[in-house]
Amino acid sequence: QVQLVDSGGGLVQPGGSLRLSCAGSGGTFTSYAMYWFRQAPGKERELVAGISWRSEGSTYYADSVKGRFTISRDNAKNTVYLQMNSLKPEDTAVYHCYADPAWRITQARPTGYWGQGTQVTVSS
Repeated sequence: QVQLVDSGGGLVQPGGSLRLSCAGSGGTFTSYAMYWFRQAPGKERELVAGISWRSEGSTYYADSVKGRFTISRDNAKNTVYLQMNSLKPEDTAVYHCYADPAWRITQARPTGYWGQGTQVTVSS
C-alpha cells in the first residue's frame, strides 16, 4: 500500500509560480502512474496532469493548464512534482496527488491512492 504526502501549496499572486511535491512511501513507486487532481469549492474534481511510470515518462495535461503546468517525477526519490507557472485565480483549489497502476485514466479509481491535499490560492 502506498502512502502519499503532498506539500508546496500556498498563497501566490496572479502570474506567480509554485511547485507542488508528492512524496511516496510504503510501496513500489515505479509500479504507479502518477497524477495531480484539483478540486475548487463548489466544483467537480478535475484531473490536471499525469505522468507514466518512468522518470522521463509520457505526460498529459488538462487543456486548462497546458503550457503553464509541468508534471515530473524522480523515481530515485519516490517523488512527483507539479511546477505551476503563470498562475491564475481560477487555479485556486486543493491539489491532490494520486497513484494508480493504470496509465491515461480519466478519473480516479478504487485501485488508486491519494495524497492528503495541499491548498493553492491565487489572489492579489
